[in-house]
Amino acid sequence: MDTAVIEVERETMGAEAARGTPGTTPGAVAVVFATTPAAALVCGRTSLLERVTGQLRTLSVRDVQVVIRAEDTGGGLAEDLRAVAKVARASTCPVAVLHGDLVAHTEALAVLLDHPSRGSGALVAPGAATPLLPPVRTECGQIAAAGNSFHQVESPDATFRGVLQVGEAHLASLADVAEELADLAQNRRLGRVSDTEVAGLLLAGLVRAGVPVRAAPLGGLRCERVGSRPAAEEAIRRLADVDETGARLRAAVKSDDGLFATFCVSTWSPHLVRLAARLRMTPNAVTGVSVGLAVIAAIWFSAGERTAQIAGAVALYLSFALDCVDGQLARYTRGFSPLGAWLDATFDRVKEYLVYAGLAIGYAGTTQGGATGPGGIWALAVAAMLLQAIRHMIDFSYAGAVADAAKDGAAGNRPPLPLSVASELPRLDDATSGPFKGGFAGGRGGEFGVPGVPGGTGGTVASRMIGLSRRLDLGAVTRWAKKVIVLPIGERMALIAVTAAVFNARVTFLALLTWGTAALIYTLAGRIGRSLT
Repeated sequence: MDTAVIEVERETMGAEAARGTPGTTPGAVAVVFATTPAAALVCGRTSLLERVTGQLRTLSVRDVQVVIRAEDTGGGLAEDLRAVAKVARASTCPVAVLHGDLVAHTEALAVLLDHPSRGSGALVAPGAATPLLPPVRTECGQIAAAGNSFHQVESPDATFRGVLQVGEAHLASLADVAEELADLAQNRRLGRVSDTEVAGLLLAGLVRAGVPVRAAPLGGLRCERVGSRPAAEEAIRRLADVDETGARLRAAVKSDDGLFATFCVSTWSPHLVRLAARLRMTPNAVTGVSVGLAVIAAIWFSAGERTAQIAGAVALYLSFALDCVDGQLARYTRGFSPLGAWLDATFDRVKEYLVYAGLAIGYAGTTQGGATGPGGIWALAVAAMLLQAIRHMIDFSYAGAVADAAKDGAAGNRPPLPLSVASELPRLDDATSGPFKGGFAGGRGGEFGVPGVPGGTGGTVASRMIGLSRRLDLGAVTRWAKKVIVLPIGERMALIAVTAAVFNARVTFLALLTWGTAALIYTLAGRIGRSLT
């Protein structure tokens, strides 16, 4: 890189800032581009660039590297991208890319930069796309397509807010993408894309390369880029209109949770989260209380009497509510830990199987039966346990396979990026419908979403399945139906509680087996279809 064109100032964090938020590990190296005029705007006592770098110092960021272009040279976008590639090649921790013309709540930046996974992600929020806030399409909590002023995106549902983080496992992909985009920019093959779109270009390239990028929602928090002093002053004023603590609490609630968890728990669980935070309870302590309530539910169920069944159903509901609260508390306080994640996943299974045992004991104790209990209750209980074990095994093995594929791609085993094809897609500056009508139609591993383009979504049965799934996501009813049919843990707990309280354990197990089998077939078909695309 020509140092006469790009100057990188390394601002090393102090010891206190480097430690970051309690319970977390020091995170990313932040690359902040001060190459736009708005970054130098002074609002109040500081410039926008100084605001952003000051906020980064309060988060778990190891150091900040500010990219400044000398005025008498014309390296432009290509050299900006090569600066990112150089940092990515040298870094041993996540790399965050953002622009100095950003106006954001500190908590908004923390949604991404202080996330415990330290993985790849991008801040997104609903809103109209602009040249500074390009469109994206999200699917299942990930960025499925990302646009900019040159590339189209199909059916965008959010905008990219200018903050991108790339996890350590994907740094090689980041460097490759940045270098390839730099070559395209240098050869003037990216149309009117400017140096204000570095983060957006990188996001689009990473998605096209098949790198899984988490869509980090802002909730009620604000994060936007500005291009003028009036816009900057208005954006700063809007920051004060938001209760940052309240927005942080609302953001702690999962936006893509199941139907039962969303409407029957998350509507009131934030009050428990606030109370637990005031009492200085840890997420692990909340998990412990949740386990205790599940044990109580199993004991009540084992009594086999109607009143006891109802009491057990109530205890099971409260146990599940606290199971949601522990995760919400962890996100609210950013008190994440590997132990907490393991305890949460493990005890979800333990609680469920304890309840199965309690139900079977209670039913068997009220009626005489053979070796497997009355009505084969023990056989039904074991079958329900095995079915859930198989479903969990498929979920974890699929997630592991996706992670392994991502690591292989990051290690350089992925195919070359088909970026040259991007120049053949319709340019937005040629469109009659105005800028950002579309965007980058990219997807996983070079998927363009355009019939007839190599790697697109036309033709195969698997591709048609994925296309149908995407269309179903567009409707509120069908989207919720897709969530319910897979029988997530909230729906399972509700099914157990209602059938046990109103009917009996045999009905409970038959319902679990019937619905669980349908969910297994549906999920397995979807996983196979996605694996074949």
